Amino acid sequence: MEALIAGLVAAGLLAAWLWPKLRLRRALARPLAPPLRAILARNVAQYAGMDLAHQKRLQRLVQQFLHEKAFVGCAGLDVTDEMRVTIAGQACMLVLGRACDASPATLYPSLHAVLVYPGAFLVPRREVDAAGVVTEQRQDLLGESWGDGRVILSWDHVRRAGMDESAHHNVVLHEFAHQLDSESGSTNGAPYLGSTERYRSWSDVLSRNYAALRRDAMWGQQGVLDHYGASNPAEFFAVATESFFEQPWELAARHPDLYEEFLKYFRVDPRHWVAQPRPVFDEAFGTELVYGQWR
Repeated sequence: MEALIAGLVAAGLLAAWLWPKLRLRRALARPLAPPLRAILARNVAQYAGMDLAHQKRLQRLVQQFLHEKAFVGCAGLDVTDEMRVTIAGQACMLVLGRACDASPATLYPSLHAVLVYPGAFLVPRREVDAAGVVTEQRQDLLGESWGDGRVILSWDHVRRAGMDESAHHNVVLHEFAHQLDSESGSTNGAPYLGSTERYRSWSDVLSRNYAALRRDAMWGQQGVLDHYGASNPAEFFAVATESFFEQPWELAARHPDLYEEFLKYFRVDPRHWVAQPRPVFDEAFGTELVYGQWR
């Protein structure tokens, strides 16, 4: 009798382990529907520049994301396929290079739900000053990544970033970079890299570029990296991730060592997806600038 019970328990555990995998395999059995592919082409600026293999891989990742993650509309918003596919497409770009065509990838394992607001949203904040005085306030945000398995986004800013190639701030890339960062166990600007040697190189390069950005922010010098990245190492990684995918040529020119680290981590080169910008000629000095940097 005990052997029978043990066998039934083992069978139940096996079924519980297999069932999600079978459901995912069934969801991926058919290609992404043409209307959903059209949304990717329309709302993910880099998609048109990808080769066919990367486009198909991104489509598959989007299918998996839509299958695994819940979308919740907030402040009266009805979440549409346009919203789901746009957010999924931009988020899945970050794992495109690490995905395998043969088997489903692990997509943001700690993430359970994406909360979508129509526009910027208010969140409560508690600040304690040096004297120990607590101040309660509410802060306007475009997006936020939470440690409890949720990402919160403003649809208005998601839509504009995906459609406008000149929009260099992408809230989806930023918040999902935080999700990748947290996979190492803490959100500190160092995602899971797999080896001590990789962490050593990562720490050296990102620390150096982070310090340079803090100096630029102090003196008001604007480069390719947004000054918000000078807040802390976690925000630096998220801001640099935005630049890597949105302004790859400029980032490679201004921060070549940082770009190389990101090439090794993300395993894609976004320069293949976007046209190389033309150098700017500074008429005042009669000098050519390369993406904002002196030749």
